[in-house]
Order: sequence, then structure tokens, then C-alpha cells
Amino acid sequence: MILSPCLALAGEPVALFNGNDLSGWTAVLADENAKAEDVWSVHDGVLHCKGQPVGYIKTEKEYSNYELSLQWRFPQGSQGGNSGVLVHTSEPGAIGIWPKSIEVQLHRGDAGDFWVIGTDLNVKNEEERKMGRRHLNLTDDSENPIGEWNTMVIVCQKDRITVTVNGDLVNEASDCSVTAGAISLQSEGAPIEFREIVLTPLDE
Repeated sequence: MILSPCLALAGEPVALFNGNDLSGWTAVLADENAKAEDVWSVHDGVLHCKGQPVGYIKTEKEYSNYELSLQWRFPQGSQGGNSGVLVHTSEPGAIGIWPKSIEVQLHRGDAGDFWVIGTDLNVKNEEERKMGRRHLNLTDDSENPIGEWNTMVIVCQKDRITVTVNGDLVNEASDCSVTAGAISLQSEGAPIEFREIVLTPLDE
């Protein structure tokens, strides 16, 4: 059984995307004249993002200590591109349009990189894997071909984050400077699709 966010209990999955519309989500776009429906739409249980204008949708609720599972793909015939899942989203405009958060990268070929946006974290072997705001993932060969669905699981437990892609461990972070906030999905220049966005609360 998947519960609604207002009934969330530890261990009980919560559907953040209902498969029908953007209930529970708010859009923030760089073009103030644009509307959410100009970028985001829902068809046949799939959340479609055009990628332009850039911005993001965020959950109206905030979360901490959870497992987030979602599926994403770049449409068949596309070249892939950029997007990301932002966890622990808070103040808007930390860097350009992007809010204070920790980005789990969905850029084609780089899924699982961490990008810090007004935040900080540590990864192992930082001297090799930290490049400014970017913290390289552990593997770049875990993604499926364009047009096929991928599954990402992000576990946020206190000040730690673990990310798997299609069952492979792709990144781990510790000492995260933020541990709670909304969850956001980026519109970042390329068409991308999402489905089955489910959060499972964890014991603190």
C-alpha cells in the first residue's frame, strides 16, 4: 500500500507523484512569464519535462531521513542531456535559479554525481573526485541506453546520502551540511521523463 504524504509512517511508501497531475508540487521557472504546464505535463502515468525554460518543480512538503526511488529516461531519439534530483531543497536562488540543495546528477553519462548548491558534503578520495562544486560518481556505466527506463534510489539518513542507479552503488556522501528540505526535479535544457516517484520514510 502506498500512502499519501500526510499519512507517512516510517517504512510506509509515499507516492510523491500520483501519475495524473502535479498535485503536491510547485514550479519555479527562470522565465517569470512561463507557466508550469509550458514545461511539465503528465500523460499515461509519466511526468514529461520539456527542459525549457530552465527551473524546477519542488514538493510542497519537506522531508528528512528517507529513501527516495524514482525512474527516469531521456526520450527515444533524443541526445540525452541534463537534469537532476535536488534533495534537501530550501532557500531559492542560491546559485542563479537553483535553490539551496544537494543535486544528484541525472546528466547523461554522469548519473549520480553530486553537485552542491550553497551546501557542502564530503566524499571519499576527495583529492581525486572533487572538482569545485562537483563530486564525481563511482561509475559512469550504470545507465541504460537512451529511451530505456533507469531506476535511481537515494537514501538520505541524517547527514549521509547514498545513491544507486539500476542497482549499482554510484555515490556516497557524509557530513552533509543540510539534512532536510523539499525534493525537486530540474528542467535543465533537455526533454526528460519521470515516473514512480516514491518516498519511504526511515527511522531517525
